[in-house]
Amino acid sequence: MIKQTILFDLDDTLIHCNKYFDEVLDQFADLMTTWFGGYRLTADEVKRKQYEFDAVGVHKLGFAAKHFPQSLVETYEHYSAMTGRDTSKEERKQLTDLGKSVYEFPNIEPYPNMTETLGSLRDQGHELFLYTGGERKIQIGKVKRMGLDDYFGDRLFISSHKTTDVLESILTKQKFNRDKTWMIGNSIRTDVVPALETGINAIHIPAITEWQYNVVDIEVKPKRAFLQLKKLLDVPPAISRFSLA
Repeated sequence: MIKQTILFDLDDTLIHCNKYFDEVLDQFADLMTTWFGGYRLTADEVKRKQYEFDAVGVHKLGFAAKHFPQSLVETYEHYSAMTGRDTSKEERKQLTDLGKSVYEFPNIEPYPNMTETLGSLRDQGHELFLYTGGERKIQIGKVKRMGLDDYFGDRLFISSHKTTDVLESILTKQKFNRDKTWMIGNSIRTDVVPALETGINAIHIPAITEWQYNVVDIEVKPKRAFLQLKKLLDVPPAISRFSLA
């Protein structure tokens, strides 16, 4: 079996993430429809508008922690201006604190068969790397809490943006052999498309709960393997087939 270099995404590939944001957004929508009860504002409208502000923040700041709480406040201010409802410092603070709470969930849950998958790949002799978007302190905290340093050690790449340029710089600096390098993740936008554009192998595993931002069309033709698998446990046998070949 030929040793492969395998880069894993973290959030919603190895551990749950979107579900916690969805829980906070449900609370946010409840607050907004209560505060704006006289204006027939619906939860779906609130969530759509929040996504618009959130997506702009991601494009500008990348996966910075501050833009999600800010998107709640911006949505609140948008509907306040639209309806003429007065704003207050107390409500803004409540929304900011609610947005920040998404990074404070006491228990992070692994995706099904996370440890079995990583252990199997490690036992097969492959070299595992973690390539994740976000703020370093937050992501390192997740890695340690989930015991993922047992599999990745210090082989971590953490970036506020996950783009083709960022992935290209990693591949070039590390001198990875692109024939034997894989990117595995749930996001078509930030995992799959950059992998295909940089000419490495890619595996897409859909998230259990997907974020709209991650869903884009794939318009680049793969130069190497591109697999779409249903679950993490499908990864080791798939990698084995290609590494044996």
